[in-house]
Amino acid sequence: MDNPGPKSSCCESVRDFFTSAKFLIYMGHALSTWGDRMWNFAVAVFLVELYGNSLLLTAVYGLVVAGSVLLLGAIIGDWVDKNPRLKVAQTSLLVQNSCVIVCGILLMVVFQFKEQLVELYNGWILTTCYILVITIANIANLASTATAITIQRDWVVVVAGQDSSKLADMNATVRIIDQLNNILAPMLVGQIMSFGSHFIGCGFISGWNLCSMCVEYALLWKVYQKTPALAVKGGQKEQQQELKQLSPTKDLEIDQSPEESSQPLMNETSAVATPDSPEQRGCCSQMMEPLRTLKAGWVAYYNQNIFLAGMSLAFLYMTVLGFDCITTGYAYMQGLNGSVLSLLMGASAVSGICGTVAFTWVRKKCGLIRTGFISGTAQLCCLMLCVASVFAPGSPFDLSVSPFKDLYTHLIGEKMLPEAEHSLTSALTFGNATTAAPAEEVLPLQSYMSVSLLFSGVIAARVGLWSFDLTVTQLIQENVIESERGVINGVQNSMNYLLDLLHFIMVILAPNPEAFGLLVLISVSFVAIGHVMYFCYAFKSLGSRLFLCCSPEHKEETVDSLSLPTTV
Repeated sequence: MDNPGPKSSCCESVRDFFTSAKFLIYMGHALSTWGDRMWNFAVAVFLVELYGNSLLLTAVYGLVVAGSVLLLGAIIGDWVDKNPRLKVAQTSLLVQNSCVIVCGILLMVVFQFKEQLVELYNGWILTTCYILVITIANIANLASTATAITIQRDWVVVVAGQDSSKLADMNATVRIIDQLNNILAPMLVGQIMSFGSHFIGCGFISGWNLCSMCVEYALLWKVYQKTPALAVKGGQKEQQQELKQLSPTKDLEIDQSPEESSQPLMNETSAVATPDSPEQRGCCSQMMEPLRTLKAGWVAYYNQNIFLAGMSLAFLYMTVLGFDCITTGYAYMQGLNGSVLSLLMGASAVSGICGTVAFTWVRKKCGLIRTGFISGTAQLCCLMLCVASVFAPGSPFDLSVSPFKDLYTHLIGEKMLPEAEHSLTSALTFGNATTAAPAEEVLPLQSYMSVSLLFSGVIAARVGLWSFDLTVTQLIQENVIESERGVINGVQNSMNYLLDLLHFIMVILAPNPEAFGLLVLISVSFVAIGHVMYFCYAFKSLGSRLFLCCSPEHKEETVDSLSLPTTV
């Protein structure tokens, strides 16, 4: 009768964990991201299939999505800030899943009756369906952005309380869930479409989102019930106290006069530009309100003490050194087949998971700001392999060939050059998820040296990349006051999409394989500039202590959000 005590205690601990708000957030996030990854993978394939194996619809969809988040990111974040947390989470969840369900049903109709739709009104009905699919899918993506901001950037902070270590662990776990879903979700829906059909794939995704929406809705309600703090959005004093507890060494800054505050509130800025009452507002004034919100959001972002850290993260999006369609298309042209690419993508995901695990360990040893500096240095060192690949044997890099050759050829309407034709064929082959090798002949081993160095650098750099991403994410979480979390993260998403758009424009201007080496050098340069920005932020925050290793006991040395006042 003496032994049941420890066993009972262990069972209670396990039960408490599986019923805790933290675990419920993990479950909800896993369901949400699983559906997102399936849809994001499938919608590109659906659009290619619908438009006769052309990338036009996919390109239009990508441009619309990126442009929408770029323009509306701050407005979405402001909406998150100004409304109750539960209402925001539930509304964005319902809108996102409902749009995916409607999109899936619409695509099923198009796949089933495409031949009939082509003949109706000279194909205008089919064109209208394409427009509806892209529009509704874009609304789903905007709702997904709102969900990510409110759950990952706000709810997680509240559930963690004032425990910075718990917040770091939760961020790392959320990122590991993302990495696993990035691998497994596309594999599942890809197999369904391969052994079934696109019609069945659309139906499966719609059904999944319907079931997932109900479960996620219930999980959100449970988390809200278990965390009373979510029901209250505190005032300035409570928010400053929260930041003070998360960042003990910011006491000096918080005790300063309001004129010296490092984070001017957005609502104060808005109060100056907004009339006192709705009666005083004219029609034009109300129409200009979104523009004022957009401007106030960007001004508030610029005034943050973590502005340079946020910009450094955004600059990492200006790169071709990732596992997107651009790099994989280049790999096809260099002789790698689909089987090898799938293994490389798996290795990349494992490397990313290692980066999230390394983040929690390094942060405990060296502190959050130093973790970002160490992660950035590690990423840059690994990317030197990519730089070496540009000049290694087997690289098609040739400065004597104009980077704009393919673009110029298409614009003047001449016959497509062999390189451009091969590039398009490879891209379409990858878009259709086939595993056929791009060439019949077996290339000599030496010709693989360049592409091997390239992907070795990309995969190894993922450790530093994901650790750095988590560092900046937590810096934003801990340094931005509660009333501005939504709008600041919305602007951060806009910045990320802006640099991502620029990298696609860069590829459009120089699409031929001889210019890919130039794109690699430009990408590494932008990554280096981003990390220089972070170094400036870190040095301004810690000074010479940045280069001193510290023991875990010195909490004031490992502060997560030590910063100096920033003035405009």
